[in-house]
Amino acid sequence: MHKIVVKGGSRLEGTVHISGAKNAALPILIATLLTDGVHRIVNVPNLADISSTLSLLGRMGCPSLISGDGQEAVQEITIDATNIAFCEAPYDLVRKMRASVLVLGPLLARKGYAKVSLPGGCAIGNRPVDQHLKGLEAMGCTFEIKGGYIEGTVSHLKGAEIHLDMPTVGGTENIMMAAVLADGITTIHNAAREPEIVDLANFLRSMGARIQGEGTSTLVIDGVPALRPSRQPYSVMGDRIEAATYMLAAMMTRGSITLTGVPVADISFLCNIVKEAGGQIQMHNASSLTVSHSGPITPVSVVTAPHPGFATDMQAQWMTVMSIADGSSTVTEKIFENRFMHVPELARLGANIQTDGRVAHIQGVSTLHGATVMATDLRASASLILAGLVAEGQTEVLRVYHLDRGYANLVEKMKGLGATIGRFASSETVTL
Repeated sequence: MHKIVVKGGSRLEGTVHISGAKNAALPILIATLLTDGVHRIVNVPNLADISSTLSLLGRMGCPSLISGDGQEAVQEITIDATNIAFCEAPYDLVRKMRASVLVLGPLLARKGYAKVSLPGGCAIGNRPVDQHLKGLEAMGCTFEIKGGYIEGTVSHLKGAEIHLDMPTVGGTENIMMAAVLADGITTIHNAAREPEIVDLANFLRSMGARIQGEGTSTLVIDGVPALRPSRQPYSVMGDRIEAATYMLAAMMTRGSITLTGVPVADISFLCNIVKEAGGQIQMHNASSLTVSHSGPITPVSVVTAPHPGFATDMQAQWMTVMSIADGSSTVTEKIFENRFMHVPELARLGANIQTDGRVAHIQGVSTLHGATVMATDLRASASLILAGLVAEGQTEVLRVYHLDRGYANLVEKMKGLGATIGRFASSETVTL
């Protein structure tokens, strides 16, 4: 077990390269199950969730080879999906990572059978898979849930009109991956619009899939008899959530950070909010920008929403920024019902936050104070690191294995920007 120790007070400045997007890389890696042959994926981040996905694929009989330095990004992952020996995603792997449920669609499309443990992941609220199953059932699949497993079979996938009750990202991805090999046209209404779905559609298209409408609420997939591996290595998009986290680090520390490898077009909503809060943003090109801030932070209230709205994955980090803003604000969580678990930990650092159901009322304070806090989920981990950057004294963040699921080499990147930060054994006594 490890902890991250941060000494507050350093102004962050310099350049940081943003890694490939975890939420794009995971479904792309899983999509290699759709066809035999060797697949090459580049710009894959060095994360625990990536390792878990490769372990899952390996258990199914699809070995992988990682090349690269393991620092900024895993340069290339090669997956041989020629033979799928086992169509099961066991509990011991799925419990670590919710995205494992995405093997359901590809396995049913290619093998006609799948047995997948009900998913795990961050404990941030109820995230059922009913929409996944609803869409796949419309295409001819039948399911039985027993013993904590989803067991699905299908003799032949058929295109269908599917109306999702909500724009679920995972459900859209699962249905889309199955539909590319279905007989006929599948239309997904009320589809999720996230950039990571666009990236998955581009990857599937590179394998020969016929997809239209990605990035909108209506996806149209014309099924093909077979796919083949992309002829060129496919590069995963940059991580917009990691980019946003470093943007907020620049704001909080009154610093200036240039970000490279950023999907600039996909973070325009956040850029507008950062400007509203007093931040300055200079756009350099389609993959690079500089964020700087000086003076007080203006309070800005936000409501989480599906893309292109304010991402729920940025809620905890934004709340931390507002905790030192010059005035009061609110954060309303509309996506998950249990995503304020970081609030008591921020309070330990001196933040003044009161919750009322799904609304957090934040009164900015002049100073946060270092303390020992505990990460409760992936994005909460990042929020506590941000708080530690500006807190007086030293902050110790425990249970940082959550952080390893979504932020590649955060300590090294923060050090490169001038932060006083380190990773240590939980039992170690540290004074920075």
